[in-house]
Amino acid sequence: MRLGIDVGSVRIGVARSDPGGLLASPLGTVRRGSGDLAELTRLATENDAMEIVVGLAVGLRGAEGRSAAQGREFAEELAGRLAPLPVRLVDERFTTVLAHAALQRTGQDSRTRRQAVDKAAAAVLLQGALDAERSSGQPAGELVAAGDCAP
Repeated sequence: MRLGIDVGSVRIGVARSDPGGLLASPLGTVRRGSGDLAELTRLATENDAMEIVVGLAVGLRGAEGRSAAQGREFAEELAGRLAPLPVRLVDERFTTVLAHAALQRTGQDSRTRRQAVDKAAAAVLLQGALDAERSSGQPAGELVAAGDCAP
């Protein structure tokens, strides 16, 4: 089982894969701030995670800005708590846009979508990582080592 994490400024979306690593589904959200790393650690343990995929906010041209730096720092802290469990950074471009579109197609209004988009974006992120690994034979993204998260 793998967990996907979409780190936002207010909420953190969380998704999980099936045990075979074929399908990602939304799991929930965690309020960003005090205790968020502890809650993610609990979810990883509770779900017997073998890997964590964290979204990296890369700009449309592939450049990393402030959000990416914050995502790297968050992933580093999470990796420190979860070691030796691997934590990987994966490009999250368009995950939120795709999640909003998918939720809109289900007929959800904008208020309902706002409440569900973070965990849906985490599922889109995780599904992309699972698909990339299946097609390439290599884990998606960049392995994060605690204390070694420089851009």
